[in-house]
Amino acid sequence: MAARCRRFRCDAVVDLSLARIVRSRAPVAAGQQPRTAIIDIGSNSIRLVVYQGPARLPAILFNEKVLAGLGRSLAQTGRIDGPSMRMAETALVRFAALAREMEADVIRTVATAAVRDAANGKALIAVANAAGLTVELLSGEDEAIGAGRGVISAIPNADGIVGDLGGGSLELVRVRNGEVGERASFPLGVLRIAAIRAGTQGALDRRVAKLLKDAGWLGAGRGLPLYLVGGSWRALARLDMHAVGYPLPIIHGYPMPPETIARLGRTLSHVAKGKLKGISGLSSGRIPTLGNATALLSVLLKHLKSSTTITSAYGLREGLLFGALDAATQRQDPLIVAARDEGARSGRFPEHGDLLDRWIAPLFERETAADARLRHAACLLADVGWRANPEYRAERGVEIALHGNWVAIDARGRAMLAQALHTSLGGGAPSPEPIPALASGDDLVRAHGWGLAMRLGQRLSGGLAGPLQRSHLADDGTALTLHLAGDDLSFYGETVAKRHAALAAALGRTPIVTS
Repeated sequence: MAARCRRFRCDAVVDLSLARIVRSRAPVAAGQQPRTAIIDIGSNSIRLVVYQGPARLPAILFNEKVLAGLGRSLAQTGRIDGPSMRMAETALVRFAALAREMEADVIRTVATAAVRDAANGKALIAVANAAGLTVELLSGEDEAIGAGRGVISAIPNADGIVGDLGGGSLELVRVRNGEVGERASFPLGVLRIAAIRAGTQGALDRRVAKLLKDAGWLGAGRGLPLYLVGGSWRALARLDMHAVGYPLPIIHGYPMPPETIARLGRTLSHVAKGKLKGISGLSSGRIPTLGNATALLSVLLKHLKSSTTITSAYGLREGLLFGALDAATQRQDPLIVAARDEGARSGRFPEHGDLLDRWIAPLFERETAADARLRHAACLLADVGWRANPEYRAERGVEIALHGNWVAIDARGRAMLAQALHTSLGGGAPSPEPIPALASGDDLVRAHGWGLAMRLGQRLSGGLAGPLQRSHLADDGTALTLHLAGDDLSFYGETVAKRHAALAAALGRTPIVTS
């Protein structure tokens, strides 16, 4: 197939709304969150993901992929081969049945480069239609916009270039200020790279340089991060996390500078595939693509002049959901939305987290807006451990903070959340591993203070709204004063007094109570 690149104007209008969704069930009952299924027919994998939860950041209820390799034979024959077509048919029939059985309120099926470019792509669309699915054949521009929006949905302050590596194509998208800018699609999918590299030495370097130059993208990432989207690049991040002993099993937000990519390329050139299969979390189906994905990334960084890479767990599918939201919902903070939802489902009193944050806020007025945001999230999650055995409540809080499916938060932020919850749930002074490896001592001291303040507020109020609404804390630099309404002085029992004293000691203050 002739190599070509398409560049798109940033003012092009593309319909990525949910207007083309197939509705499969009756309208959603009052108070029930809608359930959305997306079937993504990619060049390397076919995946079903079912979402339910807050519109700004719905949770994943179900996620299954089949590595059908639809784009595997495109470079040689221009067609989807027979085994891949049969595997795709089985997957689509299963996924359609699952989505209906799960009573998805909406089912959306999209197909990308392999189906778009294959001579027999229409045959696969017919297979999907026979399974009761209506397929949207996305253009390269659709893919690019979707990937860009997906990264923005999880990293609202993203400022750089999104690189979405699929099996059949590579999309590059400029994102800044919450908007998708210039974008381009290149015939550089991971399943095509082997054929390019099989030519003369340096063939991939020359091909990428020419495509980027012709599209006006040479040096376009200078000084900016490259946000990595796609299973092969996520697998590469997983490999590096294993190699360096990274203490969190969280791919989203994981950074890899160019020198790391170069090191991984050297490692992959001689490491045995059997050894790679022993790495926890590394999909065996992605191992064959790692070498080519790394080679492409190394060359791409060289010619874009990007400063580093940041891995994104969000891409096209999440971008389709994000693009359907109104502007006000898109502007919501995804971390706060998710923490509030988790707190409402796991806690005892739905309004408690926001009240608790407002109650302790006067003690931390000099904090940055970024830290105040983390403190707010911690308060929203303050009650998540109450159902656990009392001996394991602190452990439960740490687990949720470190390993929860949060976005728009880095490792430092997770550690501070974990420290605050560990303290508020009675975990004691020592910070459990790996918290000290993820944030500075000063950060953890600050988060420990949040936890002590949260612990005081929860004990004083019993988790109820009234006592927090009728009382307030004040710090004058010498005394930590708890002001109670006259009739509420009875709430100030022995345990409350101990927690008041503990917080005052941590802040270097004298505890005082007034009514």
